[in-house]
Amino acid sequence: MRLEGKIAIVTGAGSGIGRASARLFAEQGARLICADLKGHDETAAEIGEAAIAIQADAGSDEDVQDLVQAALQRFGGLDVFFANAGISGGLASIFEQSAEDWQEILRVNLIGPFLAIKHAAPAMKERGKGSIICTASVAGIRAGAGGPAYSASKAGVINLVKVAATQLAAADIRVNAICPGLIETGMTKPIYDWARASGKEDRLGHLNPLKRGGEPEEIAGAALFLASDESSYVNGHALVVDGGLSISHPFNQQEYGRTAF
Repeated sequence: MRLEGKIAIVTGAGSGIGRASARLFAEQGARLICADLKGHDETAAEIGEAAIAIQADAGSDEDVQDLVQAALQRFGGLDVFFANAGISGGLASIFEQSAEDWQEILRVNLIGPFLAIKHAAPAMKERGKGSIICTASVAGIRAGAGGPAYSASKAGVINLVKVAATQLAAADIRVNAICPGLIETGMTKPIYDWARASGKEDRLGHLNPLKRGGEPEEIAGAALFLASDESSYVNGHALVVDGGLSISHPFNQQEYGRTAF
């Protein structure tokens, strides 16, 4: 029971990585709040009495504050915040995205983790320590794994956790990121559906050394490690879980890159 007695918040808990992580956290003894715009109630129902479902927008200052307050009021504290919620924005080029597209992607993917850190830290300080985990991506490490706004937002998350880790270290609050590769989730469902419909399922993940995509449970395992005291000496780190994709990040030249100018 690696999270026995711990109280956690998981955003994006309605599906994919968030749901798998919420389940695993509960199995390992945590009481938790499952937050999302939809599906979170199903996740909490699967877990049972140890979980509470709250509808929340991860990029809303008020909603994130309410999540922390709910943890304090219903469970008496907060030990772990997994800021996992995010949106893709697709693979459109820089010339196909609007400023509004960028604003929304950055609001959820980057401002969301900032709000989680800002509002979780004071509650964790009262407990004497804590762990904040933010979902970044291999797209935030190198080009070729995501759209422009998405990649920029995830690169921001990686640097955000480094800065936050230095500022919260005195309170014994650790801040880390997870960088998933290709994982079968609601966000990547169109990719998986297209591959299966076209008979190309065997091509999914073929660019990484393991020659496959990942499962949400494999990211949940990394989140559990960072949430637990087993990672007590891991801080400001971006943990890559991608089957080895980021070893080289193979790059496919896109046509818009040749013709845009």
